[in-house]
Amino acid sequence: MAELPAVFNAEQHEALDDFSPIPAGTYAAEITKSEMKQTKAGDGSYLALTFKIIEGDFVKRMIWANLNLVNKSEKAVEISQKTLKSICDAVGMVTVTDSQQLHGRPMLIKVGIRKDENYGDSNVIKSFKAIDEVSASGAGNPFGD
Repeated sequence: MAELPAVFNAEQHEALDDFSPIPAGTYAAEITKSEMKQTKAGDGSYLALTFKIIEGDFVKRMIWANLNLVNKSEKAVEISQKTLKSICDAVGMVTVTDSQQLHGRPMLIKVGIRKDENYGDSNVIKSFKAIDEVSASGAGNPFGD
């Protein structure tokens, strides 16, 4: 048994939403949380990012991405650095010293679905674009596919 830190009144809260993946597509989102974490093997660290959908049918839904910024695999680090560069480009930043600087900056994310028989399907972010690229390029898909 554990005593709660305060009285919990369920009528004052919303129930947990469905965690099934959202459909593949393009969504306006922003980073709401970021944290450097140690890898399971303990020989590296990654930037854990939480993205929140900010418009449309799936507003407030969360999607997560991990960037292996310190890893014995040079390829994993290279991919993560390219991903971080894409995020920076999408939010109009050239240099970042703290991941907090990326929070609350709207961008477009292209979301796909990763199939996994053991853990169930999940969302994966495939690419990032600036929101203003849509208005600059006119109507259509900002990801060019």
